[in-house]
Amino acid sequence: MSFPYPPLEERELKNTIVLFDVDGTLTPSRGHVLPEVLTLLARLRQKVAIGFVGGSDFPKQQEQLGTSSVDVRTLFDFCFSENGLTAYKNGQPLASTSFIQWLGEDAYKELVRFVLHYIADLDIPVKRGTFVEFRNGMVNISPIGRNANQREREDFEKYDNVHHVRAEMIEKLKERFGHLGLTFSIGGQLSFDVFPTGWDKTYCLQHLENEAKKPDGIAYTTIHFFGDKTAPGGNDHEIFADSRTIGHTVVDPADTVRQLKELFDL
Repeated sequence: MSFPYPPLEERELKNTIVLFDVDGTLTPSRGHVLPEVLTLLARLRQKVAIGFVGGSDFPKQQEQLGTSSVDVRTLFDFCFSENGLTAYKNGQPLASTSFIQWLGEDAYKELVRFVLHYIADLDIPVKRGTFVEFRNGMVNISPIGRNANQREREDFEKYDNVHHVRAEMIEKLKERFGHLGLTFSIGGQLSFDVFPTGWDKTYCLQHLENEAKKPDGIAYTTIHFFGDKTAPGGNDHEIFADSRTIGHTVVDPADTVRQLKELFDL
């Protein structure tokens, strides 16, 4: 079987990897990646290693970046779902862990009870469904509910920019659960993530550091990260600002394409 890309150790810039946020960076929020983005990523992959790092679970990233016939793991050298709690290299799984093992069932139930009571009393224009989504590495909380359609998502984002619904809810959660060592991070249009401090997107970097320790492994001395929520409080901020990365802020997938073309002469 022929391999369409040079092996990682034979890339033109073999010690460089480019990591991407998904929503708002490679795809429209909760939308599907455009062909021109995939085409550019394929060209970039001839020169460097590429990977995505997102807070969503792997099936959602497969839905956004792959198709029914194309496994997303064939499109990237590294896939870091749930910030790297679920991870793949060349399609093969890397070591993983879980949020529930770390937090414990009793503390998790107390958190969920508080969240559902808070949302029940929240006065916002609409509420839909799936207000709490448990994932392997975190809990995703949405005041409007993840079942909102695209128009409702866009309307809520505008409403939230004015009324700061998510930010105020996070402050209440910090007051109540600050002792648990949790981080609360706004991302996307309608939700925020809750995870153990240190389990933000920088978590995936330990996988790259482990690569250098393997026999014939590659030391990724240059790590670029592209994301749209890079300001403090956004779910790209920690990895964007990390001393191990070179951060790039984008406003949408078209901006990602433009910056990649300039940076890597594509």
